Amino acid sequence: MSGAANFPVLVLASTSPRRRELLARIGLVPTRIAAPEIDETPLKAELPRDYVARLAKSKALAVDRAPDEVVLAGDTTVAVGRRILEKPADEADLRRMLGLLSGRRHHVYSGICVVGTDGKARVRVVDTVVAFKALSAAEIDRYVESGEGMGKAGGYAIQGRAETFVRFLSGSHSNVVGLPLFETRALLTSAGIALG
Repeated sequence: MSGAANFPVLVLASTSPRRRELLARIGLVPTRIAAPEIDETPLKAELPRDYVARLAKSKALAVDRAPDEVVLAGDTTVAVGRRILEKPADEADLRRMLGLLSGRRHHVYSGICVVGTDGKARVRVVDTVVAFKALSAAEIDRYVESGEGMGKAGGYAIQGRAETFVRFLSGSHSNVVGLPLFETRALLTSAGIALG
C-alpha cells in the first residue's frame, strides 16, 4: 500500500510486538511489517553502543523500500561493562545473566535507524542506566520458571515481572522496553511521517 503524494508511509523493520505496541502509543500503525534477515553476531571487541547502531542500520537497509516509504528499524541490547548480553540461549544462560545483573547497574542501549524517502539512513543510540536489586536464588528460580526472560535481550522484560527488580532507572523507560519513543518520534517527524 502506498501513501498519497507527499505523505510517506511507515514500514517497521521488526516483527517485535513490543515495538508495534510502543509505536501505537504515539499514534502510529505501520503500513507494512518487514522481517530483515541479518547476522546479529557481535563483531570482535565491538562495544555495545556500536553494536546496536550497526544492527539498527543493517536492519533498516536490508528492507526493500518503495519511493514513498520510510523504514524504521531498531535493536536493543543489555550491557554489563563491555559485555553484551544477547537473548539467553537456554535457562542456564538466563540464570547466568540474572546473576550478572543482580545487585548492580547495567546499560540498556537501543539503536534506531530511519531511512527516509531520500534514502538517507539516520541513526541514533539511546542509553538507559538500570540497577537491579540483589536477587535471591529463589527470585531467580521463579523468574526463570516464568519463562518471561527467554527471547529478551539481557534475559528480562521490564514491562513484566522484572520491573519489581528495578531499584533505579535513569533515562528512557520505553528504551528498556525496546524502542525509545522520544528519539523515534523526532527521527520519524524529520523524515516526514505525520504525528499528532
